[in-house]
Amino acid sequence: MAADPAGAVPAGAPPPASLRQGLRYLGVSILLFGGVWPITKAALADATPLWFALNRAAMAAVASALLLAALGRLRWPLRADLPCILALGLLQLGGFFALTHVALEWVPAGRTAILGNVTVFWLIPLSVWVLGDRVSRNQWLAAGLGLLGVLALMQPWALLGSGAGLGPGVLAGYGLLLLASLAWSLAILVTRRLPPRRPVLELLPVSFLIGAALLLPLALWREPAGGIGRDAWPYAIFVGAVAAPIGTWATIEAGRRLSGIMASVGFLLVPALGVAIASLWLGEALGWDVLLGGALIGASVLLAARG
Repeated sequence: MAADPAGAVPAGAPPPASLRQGLRYLGVSILLFGGVWPITKAALADATPLWFALNRAAMAAVASALLLAALGRLRWPLRADLPCILALGLLQLGGFFALTHVALEWVPAGRTAILGNVTVFWLIPLSVWVLGDRVSRNQWLAAGLGLLGVLALMQPWALLGSGAGLGPGVLAGYGLLLLASLAWSLAILVTRRLPPRRPVLELLPVSFLIGAALLLPLALWREPAGGIGRDAWPYAIFVGAVAAPIGTWATIEAGRRLSGIMASVGFLLVPALGVAIASLWLGEALGWDVLLGGALIGASVLLAARG
């Protein structure tokens, strides 16, 4: 998923009309992105991860271009926006898609939905180091709570026992998800340091295309005999042509219209819905570690939003 990391959010409460519009966009974003990981997990029964990720990026490039054309906003990006385009395409889309889709081979969809969206504990120290931001006590506490939530989901105590259910593949999957959230965080830092002149929505077709260009050689190298089977195509079409472009658009518009706290709290429902769908549809266990990890990460986002 791609958000509008550079979009400014008004400091005060949004006007009622803007609030209503923002809540509608937020609802669309939650519904589309909340189901992405369970749907992708189901698709991987008849598809290989990197080819599915490539299809997601390529279809989204076409669909977002068609969406912008329909809105009369399709135009060639400015050269000054190249850093933002490369950050979105290589890190937040291509790199994030590659790492999360491969991790999904080993990690349950519910945990992927949570860990793939954890950026708080990366962003806070990196913002201090790279951007020289001042960080409040609440924000440092938020980073610590986020880290505790990640540890709860990764079950490090299982290593002290028999390690059942926590083999090398699962550990590698968790590592890939943490790298994915780092890639997303770095993209946010780049777009904050070098904000684009045009709205991020208008940069999405080229950004998705760059992401697809990164994924193609990876798919050819790692999955030379891979692809997308017949049973997985309905999932691939929904994720690539609907969820990715429309969900991204809705996320950006919600971020523009809602306050920072309201948007942060609202977007917590994305992994929550992902966990619920994975539990109900895929039968994934909803253990205490998932509930505790999700609660800690949710608390970290709330603290970070309060500043």
